[in-house]
Amino acid sequence: MPTVLEPMIAELKMEAETTRRVLDRIPEGQLSWRPHPKSMTLGQLAMHIALIPGALSKVAGADEFDVANAKFEPPMPKDKAEVLATLDGSVSDACAYLGGLNDAAAFATWRMVASGKEIMSMPRIAMLRTIMFNHWYHHRGQFSVYLRMLEIPVPSIYGPSADDNPFKAMMTAA
Repeated sequence: MPTVLEPMIAELKMEAETTRRVLDRIPEGQLSWRPHPKSMTLGQLAMHIALIPGALSKVAGADEFDVANAKFEPPMPKDKAEVLATLDGSVSDACAYLGGLNDAAAFATWRMVASGKEIMSMPRIAMLRTIMFNHWYHHRGQFSVYLRMLEIPVPSIYGPSADDNPFKAMMTAA
């Protein structure tokens, strides 16, 4: 019998392919570039994106997460290959976590606290949707802006970009 999480696993796998296409555009030699002094470097943002599924599935595995113990400074990768390998491992970890989660645990309460004081409380499945998935998509979009600023062609994400139109061949063939 299918579980409530099977569509999330399918989405994770589909979005991982899209994320790989975006991260595959990392320009070598530009990992330390940043659009603003307050922004993450391109390398840090890429690693953050690569780490999100696996790291947040670990956070979701506990009933409570204390942000006072969190490290929000993403590591700097040595190269694109490290980012892509990290993405593969992270997605694999997240798929394994989601695949092992039963419906009761998915709907159990998950809490975020700061030094013991509750910040938010929600069903674990809502945490996965908002903090893991939506957070991932947000930073992937941010990364596409970095690419545009560096004059790197932006791949198709959900449809054509100004640089990549996967539907063009289909439209001209008709």
